[in-house]
Amino acid sequence: MTPRTTTTGTTPGGPISTELRINDRIRVPEVRLVGPNGETVGIVPTNDALRLAQEADLDLVEVAPTARPPVCKLMDYGKFKYENAQKAREARRNQTNTVIKEMKLRPKIDQHDYETKKGHVVRFLGQGDKVKITIMFRGREQHRPELGFRLLQRLADDVTELGFVESAPKQDGRNMIMVLGPHKKKSEAKAEAKAAKAERAAERDAERAAERAERTAVQPTSPADKKPKRRSESLDPDME
Repeated sequence: MTPRTTTTGTTPGGPISTELRINDRIRVPEVRLVGPNGETVGIVPTNDALRLAQEADLDLVEVAPTARPPVCKLMDYGKFKYENAQKAREARRNQTNTVIKEMKLRPKIDQHDYETKKGHVVRFLGQGDKVKITIMFRGREQHRPELGFRLLQRLADDVTELGFVESAPKQDGRNMIMVLGPHKKKSEAKAEAKAAKAERAAERDAERAAERAERTAVQPTSPADKKPKRRSESLDPDME
């Protein structure tokens, strides 16, 4: 059970505490009480709720302060905080950060450079990342925005199996910008990449095992395994 405290928390003008009010910090005259197993006890005087908490060696925790009257629950507050911290840590571990890659093109890009840039976009989308495509206009190209628009449309059509247009092309000063989003989530892309890596490793191990077996099969017979020749087989008959 968490020790009871009469501390009122933050000072006027200070930061607002996000801690739940517990035990003697609950100042309202009555509360809607919930038992430790989630059962509804009903509206009771706060002093009676505190007494029940003390008898059960639990804490009285205000879980819904804006309700009228506030909802309080009997629980082990220390255990509750520990379990919540564990859940938050697990959620952070499983969280995937959104990464936005960027690719810059010129409106009059040649075919070879276009294929190279498209290859990078394909790789980024395949890894589950978003891609920001920027068309950079220079000089008189600024008066031909349709060139950039057609190029962005072409790129979007070329990678439609891996991604979709998340943000349509729009003019941004001298540039035109479009954002492509991946069909696969980052976590899914990572899982597939990990599985593919494991599969390639297994194939390499199988090939090495087959090569070792083949070398063993064609190994020459060792001298100890050779049948020794008799004297009559090794000497000229005329010499006897």
